[in-house]
Amino acid sequence: QVRLVESGGGLVQAGGSLRLSCAASGSIASINAMAWYRQAPGKQRELVAVINNGGSTNYADAVQGRFAISRDSAKNTVYLQMNSLKPEDTATYYCAGAKSTELIYCAGYGCYSDYWGQGMQVTVSS
Repeated sequence: QVRLVESGGGLVQAGGSLRLSCAASGSIASINAMAWYRQAPGKQRELVAVINNGGSTNYADAVQGRFAISRDSAKNTVYLQMNSLKPEDTATYYCAGAKSTELIYCAGYGCYSDYWGQGMQVTVSS
């Protein structure tokens, strides 16, 4: 079993920055990819950023150039550095992990990952 615990969310003004953290514990050897998803009120969950064990990253168009996903393998922690935040970035952010990047995706019926964190709120005020 894998446990993912997020921290770092909160309230920030537009244009500000936040860094989210996700600490993994348990059977983490099975995880080869980590990601951040988010879900705004009344909207579908969306994939924000992905990083694999090789360090390759991918981002949603909406956050490209503003957000950066990274990981500290020694601490079993993944980060999401969010800069130039906009009110439309307001959402519940979820950390996720999977055995491969192919198992991290969103489709018409929702989003998939092997493991999920509990989610935390990020609110960007205008």
